[in-house]
Amino acid sequence: MARYDAQSPESADEYTPSGEDDRLAERLAAITDDEAEARAAALRAGLEDYDLEDEDTYLLETDVEDEDFIPEVAAPPVLAIIGRPNVGKSTLVNRIIRARQAVVEDVPGVTRDRVSYEAEWNGKDFTIVDTGGWEQDAKGIHKRVAEQAEIAVDEADVVAFVVDGLVGATAVDEAVVKMLRRKRKPVVLLANKVETEAHMAEVYPLWNLGLGEPYPISALHGNGTGDVLDAVVKLLPETAQHGGMIPIGGPRRVALIGRPNVGKSSLLNKLAGSERVVVDDVAGTTRDPVDEYIELGGETWRFVDTAGVRRRQHMAQGSEYYAMLRTQRALDKAEVAVALLAVDEPTSEQDVRILQMAVDSGRALVIAYNKWDLLDEERRYYLEREINRDLGHVSWAPRVNVSARTGWHKDKLAPALDTALENWSQRIPTGRLNAFLGELVAAHPHPVRGGKQPRILFATQPSSRPPKFVLFTTGFLDPGYRRFIMRRLRETFDFTGTPIDISMRVREKRRRKK
Repeated sequence: MARYDAQSPESADEYTPSGEDDRLAERLAAITDDEAEARAAALRAGLEDYDLEDEDTYLLETDVEDEDFIPEVAAPPVLAIIGRPNVGKSTLVNRIIRARQAVVEDVPGVTRDRVSYEAEWNGKDFTIVDTGGWEQDAKGIHKRVAEQAEIAVDEADVVAFVVDGLVGATAVDEAVVKMLRRKRKPVVLLANKVETEAHMAEVYPLWNLGLGEPYPISALHGNGTGDVLDAVVKLLPETAQHGGMIPIGGPRRVALIGRPNVGKSSLLNKLAGSERVVVDDVAGTTRDPVDEYIELGGETWRFVDTAGVRRRQHMAQGSEYYAMLRTQRALDKAEVAVALLAVDEPTSEQDVRILQMAVDSGRALVIAYNKWDLLDEERRYYLEREINRDLGHVSWAPRVNVSARTGWHKDKLAPALDTALENWSQRIPTGRLNAFLGELVAAHPHPVRGGKQPRILFATQPSSRPPKFVLFTTGFLDPGYRRFIMRRLRETFDFTGTPIDISMRVREKRRRKK
């Protein structure tokens, strides 16, 4: 099967027509919907004279269905996992959710923010919140990590307090107990890393903490976790005490992406109106994707703050490698990405690569230029040149200038997201699409190559999110001509904020039997 995928034809030199035609929109407007559909039907019938494959027939019959209305439901109850650093909290989270999603490494302090995951046990749905290690009298970034853990306790319905069963209760553990007593939340005490009967000698003294029976478990191997979940489910209420109502399927999902220390967590905190994510001058503070429901522009959005993409995947190691995989997973699950770039630094190869990640994932895209309040005229001049030179392949993305530090222009983000998502879901009626191409090709036919002139027989849009178009042709279209079609497609139908995919299927005329 001869096929050509042209998702990024921007790299080719664009076909330049002799005498640019500015009357295309006017001619299209003069064509009624009935006329456009009649034209498309005639072109579709003409395809019967060409050799088509089964996949072609499927594409021609595929249509995009509108989504049904999504009702709201109460948020599920919340279980917070609390404990000092390196007692195995993230390992336990991975065991409960049956997936390796929480970043785990054999060093303390890998988890820093409070990170939410969906979980289920014996038919009971709940949210599990992994937290950074709680330390008494912590300073600097460790203090902010401990503050996030306390907030998780405040918003939880049940708390699982994890201690190292081989070490027993430490002074830090006893300080955690005092904090938990102040919160007055139901607590389940877990003694982790207990894998043999010989280890039980360290478990019994944990009764002295006054939190009831300690559950011996091995988060690494799963021993005892079933008993713990049985106890947790009995304590969980039907719905979250602090969750409110959320739509089934969730609000529109936004991935906040960018290189380390560009201000992603600061922007998320400003949007949320609270210190939701640990922020520090040290690059790479965020390790796990962090979800937050945020009211913006009169609607609820589900923002995911991701770890900064520091280097190419094959060069990353340890927790950085797994954090990058989770960043890609968060991007894949999102509908729109907000790529944050710092205007006080030159556009880097990392920035370009991160933007390309969003495009390759097929997400809608908004580019937010952070630290705009620090921009002077000289830097503005060079920034515009960098944008034109390095970011031409995403010139279709809405641009928002913001300050994560002050919140300046954060209200501009919601309209940009709405525009990008609307166009990401856009479908051009088949009749209107073929009318557009017919008028465009009539005014600017493909150049003759080797004595032949390839023609576009028919076009269809089999899917959206992102919009994907298939052109049935009699020969390969030059890369520059494909780029010309893509540009005019964007100009005519406004695909601001979304990548579009154009593929070709070259078909030969069916030979008549003698």
